[in-house]
Amino acid sequence: MSDQHAQHHDMAAGHEHHMDASWSMAVAATLHCLTGCAIGEIVGMMISTGAGLSNGWSVAISIGLAFVFGFSLSSLPLVRVGVAPLAALGVVLAADTVSIATMEVVDNVVMVLLPGAMNAGLVNVVFWVGMMISLTAAFLAAVPVNQWLLSRGKGHALTHEFHGMTASATGWRRLLPNLPTAALVAVLVAFILGGLTVSIADEAGWQQHSSMGQSARPAGIAGALGAPSRAL
Repeated sequence: MSDQHAQHHDMAAGHEHHMDASWSMAVAATLHCLTGCAIGEIVGMMISTGAGLSNGWSVAISIGLAFVFGFSLSSLPLVRVGVAPLAALGVVLAADTVSIATMEVVDNVVMVLLPGAMNAGLVNVVFWVGMMISLTAAFLAAVPVNQWLLSRGKGHALTHEFHGMTASATGWRRLLPNLPTAALVAVLVAFILGGLTVSIADEAGWQQHSSMGQSARPAGIAGALGAPSRAL
């Protein structure tokens, strides 16, 4: 093989390795954003349903909290290694806004299109199944967006230099939690599956009461949280 051919081969291999790495980083970045968005949305649903707010307010609060939790989870690692809080927020705003906005648009569009999902209560199988479908769709939509941003040195590429810092946390920064993405994803999945399990059990209990001639829905958590929770 000539030197020219060898050079072209090395360049092609390097480009392929870079593309693989950027897709891997895009998946990791999207998962990290997704956990914050999902936590914010679920908390928003709980607050809105408990307060008896309208579906429009429910969506607005959930989207707002999705950004708050998403930005917070991305800012914590930067502040922990020594970046000033306002500077960390500035970096995160530039890095995560497009990713979170993409996920929120897709998530809400999917929930609107899923029959009954927008009006389902928190103790409702339709709500949790809809949440899983919408979050999956949001993740799949955001990965290529993050990959495109990373390939141009934007998005999460802006935070990589800070993640590589090895300085130990000192002072009050040591109190900030170190939350690995894998742990956040595991907690989120467990919470959603728990909500789905409770909803299935509640539905089974309601059907049992109905078969015994009791038409009223059992009181308790289902009565408190079964009100419509999400619609535009």
